[in-house]
Amino acid sequence: MATYFGFAVADSMFPLYAVIKKQPFNVENKAELEAAVSVCNGSHTATVEVANSRFKLDIKIPIKPPIVSLGIGDSIIVMGVRGLPRLEDRRHYTKEEVDSATFVFSKYTVVDEL
Repeated sequence: MATYFGFAVADSMFPLYAVIKKQPFNVENKAELEAAVSVCNGSHTATVEVANSRFKLDIKIPIKPPIVSLGIGDSIIVMGVRGLPRLEDRRHYTKEEVDSATFVFSKYTVVDEL
């Protein structure tokens, strides 16, 4: 069973036919979160820095993020960021924008394939 960490889920991460369980994730469970494979990329730098400092985490940005293909028992922990403006023109969020955002952690687990 593999566990990943990122800022969003994509339909392509899951099997074509799957039963998926979504539940809140307690960020105090640092061991599980930090053991997860990071799928963050360089455009997430400001957000990762805020998450690391705000929640006392040690999330890394891999040089080449892995492609996620979840199977039964695999999970992805997602840090949902709320309160950020919609990005346009390929710019990145400023530190001030990220600092003012709120964060909600969720865990998505593939429990069965149909």
